[in-house]
Amino acid sequence: MARYSRSAGKDVKRALHKRKKGTLKSGKGGKGGKVKSRKQAIAIGLSEARKKGKKVPKKKSSSKRKSSGSRKRKSSSKRKGARKSKK
Repeated sequence: MARYSRSAGKDVKRALHKRKKGTLKSGKGGKGGKVKSRKQAIAIGLSEARKKGKKVPKKKSSSKRKSSGSRKRKSSSKRKGARKSKK
């Protein structure tokens, strides 16, 4: 089963074309600056599709991130200031 509707894909395609042309703007009512990032253009297209009620997965919220304590820290093998002097 498809995650995105065909019409949602068309909205993203339209946003990417606007970005390429240089007319895609960010922010409420398009008052923001010009969009230069491809990823940002895709996000704008998807949010427009969501507002129209098209089939698009829900946005991932930042509060559901995994805790960073599970990652291991890399210990550096080089210590600062501990150099051998040449004789």
